[in-house]
Amino acid sequence: MYALVEIKGFQYKAEKGKLLRVSRLENEKGKKVEFESVLFISDDDKVKCGNPYVKNAKVKGVVQDHIRGDKVIVFKHKKRKRYNKKYGHRQPYTLVMVEDITQK
Repeated sequence: MYALVEIKGFQYKAEKGKLLRVSRLENEKGKKVEFESVLFISDDDKVKCGNPYVKNAKVKGVVQDHIRGDKVIVFKHKKRKRYNKKYGHRQPYTLVMVEDITQK
């Protein structure tokens, strides 16, 4: 069984027991989270598509950790203008362990 869930504007494939790396959530480490914006649920032969979301469906999980992604180097340059700008960015992420996918 798996579900496609929308979290902070991004879509993720959630399966029971899997770890999701989502955009930073405000929840503390070890706290439970619920996502109600489920777009699609597949359970072997049964499939439910939402319009836009599946009614009474939830993905439950636990916040495992808050991490930062790899550094991305941004370099701006304009030729013949003596303009160079270099800086880096590390995106914050939250690791969420999916505990259960429910639908009624």
